[in-house]
Amino acid sequence: MATLLLGAVLLVVQPAAPNGSLRQLPQTIIIGVRKGGTRALLEMLSLHPDVAAAENEVHFFDWEEHYSHGLGWYLSQMPLSAPHQLTVEKTPAYFTSPQVPARVHSMNPAIRLLLILRDPSERVLSDYTQVFYNHVQKRKPYPAVEEVLVRDGRLNVDYKALNRSLYHEHMQNWLRFFPLRHIHIVDGDQLIRDPFPEIQKVERFLKLAPQIHPSNFYFNKTKGFYCLRDSGRDRCLHESKGRAHPHVDPKLLNKLHDYFHEPNKKFFELVGRTFDWH
Repeated sequence: MATLLLGAVLLVVQPAAPNGSLRQLPQTIIIGVRKGGTRALLEMLSLHPDVAAAENEVHFFDWEEHYSHGLGWYLSQMPLSAPHQLTVEKTPAYFTSPQVPARVHSMNPAIRLLLILRDPSERVLSDYTQVFYNHVQKRKPYPAVEEVLVRDGRLNVDYKALNRSLYHEHMQNWLRFFPLRHIHIVDGDQLIRDPFPEIQKVERFLKLAPQIHPSNFYFNKTKGFYCLRDSGRDRCLHESKGRAHPHVDPKLLNKLHDYFHEPNKKFFELVGRTFDWH
């Protein structure tokens, strides 16, 4: 393993294998947000021949047990890649973990970050749905969505899923360490409705040659969302993606929308663009 310091950027690379492949620290990270569409984004980006993606969520910067192992361990979690390829990893918890921006910056202050966001209220319901189904699979009880979201007749602001959707708070933390031009925000709602234009923007941000095409996407009427087509092979995201949300009383939904109204405005001002959220 070799460690090089180029300017302010720390590079750790493993010696190349006989076929020329090697492991490289990621040059870009999908930092979040949980239930924002990170898996879809990674799968779509992986269509590009110049991208090598880590298969699993690494949780290096947010889990102390992993971080204590150092960059050598982190490197060992990366895929083998050709020298010209861009290595990407995604761990959605990074966006909402206070200690992560400083740690990423210390590894590489020039790294390019991808952040995929969706309507905050819808993200909360997706968050709940994932936890609910995780409990169902383990045959464990879990409260109904109203019981989780409401306490003493009011919105339960202590519910962690609400905090994860306060995008402006978490974004401020990242902007303390990285300029906005190093963080590309992907519109998660738009990515689901019409993926190709969003992926084109990602290619440009990462300075990748345009290699992903509209023909790489097709709408699966049975599943109700876009799937991928790569070299004639069709594949869709895991069945857990795109699950129907539980029915929520319209009054409660309005409470959610009202709760996020001002935080959303703050986020729009922070990043200099707006999104079609409630």
